[in-house]
Amino acid sequence: MKVSILMPVYNESKTIMDVLELVKNVEIDKEIILVDDCSTDGTRELLNEHLQEGTEALKVIYHDRNKGKGAALRTALFNAKGDYIVVQDADMEYSPQDLVRLVEFAERTGVEAVYGSRFLETWKTTSFLHFAINRFLTVLTNILFGGSLTDMETCYKMVRTDIMRSLDIQAKRFEFEPEVTAKLLKRGIKIMEVPISYRGRGYDEGKKIGWRDGIEAVCTLLRYRFSG
Repeated sequence: MKVSILMPVYNESKTIMDVLELVKNVEIDKEIILVDDCSTDGTRELLNEHLQEGTEALKVIYHDRNKGKGAALRTALFNAKGDYIVVQDADMEYSPQDLVRLVEFAERTGVEAVYGSRFLETWKTTSFLHFAINRFLTVLTNILFGGSLTDMETCYKMVRTDIMRSLDIQAKRFEFEPEVTAKLLKRGIKIMEVPISYRGRGYDEGKKIGWRDGIEAVCTLLRYRFSG
């Protein structure tokens, strides 16, 4: 089972090379598709310096203007050749070794979608405020779409590539998370979860998602619940 690891990158010069090295070292059959979303902090220069030529296992794509995380993921998805895709953020909040858990679970069960949940074992992987916001969005998702998730907003969403493409994702920014989940559940696709580790970072460390994105997530869930 080959996995396409989709990496959207924007202004992550402090962590990108370390994260990329960790992802490379994960022992699964994989390709890495990295999309730099027009970074301005030196990230692009780092990538140019160290990854001058792409390979079959690592493809680097550059946006000519900043389009948002969702747009970067759509670009990566278009280029994916694996059986499954999974998203990997370019910060150090998630441990790439946890991808092995998702792959093993998908191989063992044949499930079409598996999420890595930060909250199956404990909520204390992030601040209580971020947990509470996530909990609200996850419960709302479950109510609207009949799910049983513990972590709708997780980055680690592993979905069969053909199914992900068929969802026709429209997200430009962080509304990617609720859109994917809403469309999967609305289609009747069961999403399974496995526990993962997580170290939430603060805004002083570069965290980008904010309260406006929470409002956008609610609007996205309602829009897809009541649209045709």
